[in-house]
Amino acid sequence: MSDRTSTAARPSAGAPTAPSRPVDAGDAGYRKDLKSRHVNMIAIGGAIGTGLFLGAGGRMADAGPSLFIAYAVCGAFAFFVVRALGELVLYRPSSGAFVSYAREFMGEKGAYTAGWLYFLNWSTTAIADITAAATYAHFWAMFSSVPQWILALIALAVVLTANLISVKYFGEMEFWFAIIKVAALVSFMLVGIFLIVTRHDIGGHTPGLATITDNGGIFPGGMMPMLLLVQGVVFAYASVELCGVAAGETENPEKIMPKAINSIMWRVGLFYVGSVVLLALLLPHTAYSAGRSPFVTVFEKLGVPGAAGVMNLVVLTAALSSLNSGLYSTGRILRSMSLSGSAPRFTGVMNKGGVPYGGILLTAGFGVLGVVLNYVMPGEAFELVVNFASIGILGTWAMIMICSLLFWRRAADGRVTRPGYRLPWAPYTQIVTLCFLAAVVVLMWLDGGVGRTTVACLPLIAAALVGGWFLVRRRVRAVAETHRD
Repeated sequence: MSDRTSTAARPSAGAPTAPSRPVDAGDAGYRKDLKSRHVNMIAIGGAIGTGLFLGAGGRMADAGPSLFIAYAVCGAFAFFVVRALGELVLYRPSSGAFVSYAREFMGEKGAYTAGWLYFLNWSTTAIADITAAATYAHFWAMFSSVPQWILALIALAVVLTANLISVKYFGEMEFWFAIIKVAALVSFMLVGIFLIVTRHDIGGHTPGLATITDNGGIFPGGMMPMLLLVQGVVFAYASVELCGVAAGETENPEKIMPKAINSIMWRVGLFYVGSVVLLALLLPHTAYSAGRSPFVTVFEKLGVPGAAGVMNLVVLTAALSSLNSGLYSTGRILRSMSLSGSAPRFTGVMNKGGVPYGGILLTAGFGVLGVVLNYVMPGEAFELVVNFASIGILGTWAMIMICSLLFWRRAADGRVTRPGYRLPWAPYTQIVTLCFLAAVVVLMWLDGGVGRTTVACLPLIAAALVGGWFLVRRRVRAVAETHRD
């Protein structure tokens, strides 16, 4: 084996032999403080974010009711990704997650690539999350006079502190963030169903099926707007893979993880697809707009006092939840990489609470840099930085599916044993998902604008990865030799 993972101890003479499982040195030192309720809510929080609470408004305006199809299709592939990761987790739980599996099945180059693509995703997402939190806080008069950079640093400091103390604090924070998001969606859906059943007037409009049929149908602008939106919708599901990272700090993951992962599918159908269908039935798609929560639009037209403030709090919560998740997951991923030599040494250091604070601080540092960048750079340049997160998550999902495919191949050869909890229809599921992810990149190019510019930067990202590998490869080999000895 060409990396820092080592095989489990060999059975004694006469004992039945079984395929050995690697042991990731990066898993040592963690505390198993995440409970079932934490993991379940982490799974929910990973599947529900600002992509729904805020982004659905502009997408509904562009694609109309067909947006629910895009959410359903992307949700299905997101489920395949997290189900594939779940099978790997049940095979061998690891806080290094897909980086650890890439190391086992693809070698150190694969682990290096998977890890830094994931860091690209979350370091750029942290920039957006911190700035978004400060922007949302300005909604309330009491914060309107506070400079944005101060609000951004306060948001970062609060979430960073919770992450640095212990994994239990992270779990509790994410638990309550998820509770707020779920409560908001359930409340909206109950109100929406009541309005449709009673045909209650909404700002001079009567909700119902006629809202769709009288305004261009499901595809008011044809299928192309919906297809082009797929490349944006897929990123609404970014961080569903977080529950796989959390498995390394969970007691009895073989019992907790299948339930949490399986629940993602019906939650996606209920919260994403269900919410979008309700939005389409309540108001014409032309009533929604970009940069404004569609849920706020509905409540404002109803004349509900304080609705905008409540939904703004929910969107703020979603931004903080995303930042919380990013700091947590990158800390664990970078530690796994550091102990193999492919990340800076300080990112592998843990505190007394079992928290890899070096990697967390590195990601937080990019968040601070993001506050400065957002202040000095034009909006399009900042949007370009955020779009790099898209490339990062596509790369991460692709690496998960490649690892799953290689795992399936080894199982077919008898070298490993697949757990009872499996990705269905393998290996076709992995192949189709990889084709879908490649199609998303093509759609980004076809959409033009910042998306095309981001795709054009792929050679630069590849060059940076190659250059970085040449800088760390000697240390990676030295660490590997040490573990062989």
